[in-house]
Amino acid sequence: MAESCVFTVRRKETELIVPAKVTPHEVKKLSDLDDQEALRFHYSFIQFYADCNGEGVLFIEADADVTLSQFGDILHPPFPCFDQLLYNVPGSQGITDSPLLLIQVTRLKCGGFVFAIRFNHCMSDQFGITKFMNALAEIARGAKEHSLKPVWCRELLHARDPPRITRTHHEYEQVIMMQNKDTSTMVPVVQRCFFFGPNEVATIRRLFPENTKCTAFDAISACVWRCRIKALQVDPNDDVRFIFSVNFISKVNNPPIPVGYYGNAFVFSAVETTARRLCENPFVYALELVKNAKANVDEEYVRSTTDLMVIKGRPHLKISRSYIVSDVTRTGLKQVDFGWGKPIYGGPAKGGTNVPEATSVCMSYQNKKGELVIVVPIALPAQVMERFAKELDQILGNHGQPIVGNQTMSSL
Repeated sequence: MAESCVFTVRRKETELIVPAKVTPHEVKKLSDLDDQEALRFHYSFIQFYADCNGEGVLFIEADADVTLSQFGDILHPPFPCFDQLLYNVPGSQGITDSPLLLIQVTRLKCGGFVFAIRFNHCMSDQFGITKFMNALAEIARGAKEHSLKPVWCRELLHARDPPRITRTHHEYEQVIMMQNKDTSTMVPVVQRCFFFGPNEVATIRRLFPENTKCTAFDAISACVWRCRIKALQVDPNDDVRFIFSVNFISKVNNPPIPVGYYGNAFVFSAVETTARRLCENPFVYALELVKNAKANVDEEYVRSTTDLMVIKGRPHLKISRSYIVSDVTRTGLKQVDFGWGKPIYGGPAKGGTNVPEATSVCMSYQNKKGELVIVVPIALPAQVMERFAKELDQILGNHGQPIVGNQTMSSL
């Protein structure tokens, strides 16, 4: 990403696009997973019911005096002048009386387009919004109706009666620390993106015993989590956690989730150990923790999480000593075609969430060789970032990891 890329955007007046036909005015109840507090990590708008009032969505048409090539060879967050590519319309982020969608389409000088969308996370997740965008793209290409009908069915993910927590959920529990540490001081952090192509993933796999089976996400997660904890120089006796999201569409069968369901269909799973065990054990120790936590997510785990939301009052994820990761490499956004062809980039506009120093959103792109590369944005205090990069370099033997997105921000 070309960090020095500066451009001007000329926006037309914001429009409120309403339905072409009268739609039913009704209040729809969200699922107990849709309205969980954890979604505040992504977007601040959250409520218990959706008021289907037909008021429409916000739409902005714009032109930018920049070409696609000026953004650089590798497109990934953080994007320069992002606030120009998706204008934050005043008053559009309120908890009530705000549209659920904000869309901006920006024409570039070269003839390309940037399609940016902001959505209310309590209505949908990344997979759900991809279904919406595919439906929108079909209409843009001239289709008379959607090939995949949207389904509400949020009642399928309501808590049981009576609700009961049957699994361990470390992600919502306080972490044990040996000392009370003062976290009231604002510490500046920097953000970098780290790249894991086939060579890097193969190098990490060689750290595990022969014939160890794991996905690229498992391998990268174990490696990054371990390097991060070592760089942070956490008290060896402190508990540390790795928290990640798991899509459960294929795991829930009683009753099954319809194909057209576009609500939130993921839960968080967590692994917990001490910093000493994580850093002193072989790398496969971290890998097995991640794999076991992923395997633990079945239908009962999903139901237990849903019930926990009701019993414990929809708690926040506990971010202290935690590293939270979302994998959006398979959402399908790169296949959305509005008639301009498939996008060069399709994914998150930001590399983290509202708590970037504790979170990463893993995305992917195809390099010039046609290889799939996973991009992991990391945000840490400057000195910690230096130690993290050194730890990773020692593992990968790759001192050519590009420094990208060296963006200073303030955080706890």
